Parts: sequence; structure tokens; C-alpha cells
Amino acid sequence: MATRIETLAATRINHENIRMPNETTSVLLVCLGNICRSPLAEAALRAEAAHAGLRIEIDSAGTGDWHIGHAPDARAQAVARKHGQDISRYRARQVNAADFARFSHIVAMDRQNLADLHDLKPADSAAQLSLLLDHVENQGGDVADPYYGDADGFETTWRDVSAGAAALVRKLKGS
Repeated sequence: MATRIETLAATRINHENIRMPNETTSVLLVCLGNICRSPLAEAALRAEAAHAGLRIEIDSAGTGDWHIGHAPDARAQAVARKHGQDISRYRARQVNAADFARFSHIVAMDRQNLADLHDLKPADSAAQLSLLLDHVENQGGDVADPYYGDADGFETTWRDVSAGAAALVRKLKGS
């Protein structure tokens, strides 16, 4: 049985979707399954970027393949809706090799996913890898995974990804 890393490394590249990272600012937000943290982070970043007038490409993905094609967790959808964002049409996907050429910034929700991304990153990729909360002054660390908890955990996740999105937009506007 292949490991997650071997499975991801074997993913075929669709060359039609590859864009050099420096052509536009683009951000991929990554968690484990792409049904909780990263879709919430995507929604928060889209809102912050729009509010700031920043035009960037934004997407989210997971390092795991368990939820490919699934909508975000109902609790994630509920908290996003509560904050004026509709993520019901988002669909989970897995990080693939082309993402390292397509996105200028690949932002992980936690240290394990960041480590997996470093393992997957081609040597010639210019994509900048980081943790979302490392962009927040005096915060840093992991966005807690709310999947196995209750609805309150999703509200905490929303606060974290919103703070991270705001800080990331400030950084991108300054670069």
C-alpha cells in the first residue's frame, strides 16, 4: 500500500493548468482532508482579498485523498454561512505536483501538512511554503483541526483562519 506521500508524488501533471508562480500572486491553502480548515481558510482569504481590492488566485486542497469530490463538512459550511460566506459549492481535492508550479504561495494549516508539502515540493519550484498562523504577529502554530469535535471548534477555526487571512493579505499587499 502506497503512503500519502508516494500517492501524491505519483500524481500526473496536467500541463495545461500549469502557470509559472511569478506570473500572478496565487495562494493554495492546505489541510489534511480539504473539508474543514482549508475551505474555511479559502473563504476567509477570498473575503479579505476582495475587501482589500487584491486580485489573487485562491484555492484549497488536502494532502489526503479521503474526501476527494466531497463538499465541506456541514459544520464548516454552517460557520462560513454564519460569517457571510457560502462554501457549499467547494469540492475537496488533493494537492498535486502541478500545484507547486501553479501557486506562488502554498500555505498549510499545520506543521504535519507543511512537512508533507516540503517532501512533495520539487527542487525547482519557486512556491513559498508557510504555515497560515505564522503570518499572524505573536501567534504562529497550527490551526486546530475541528473535525472530531463539536460546532464550537469550527468557530475557533474560523477565528484562526480569518486572522491568518487578514495577515496574509497585508503581507501580499506589501510585496
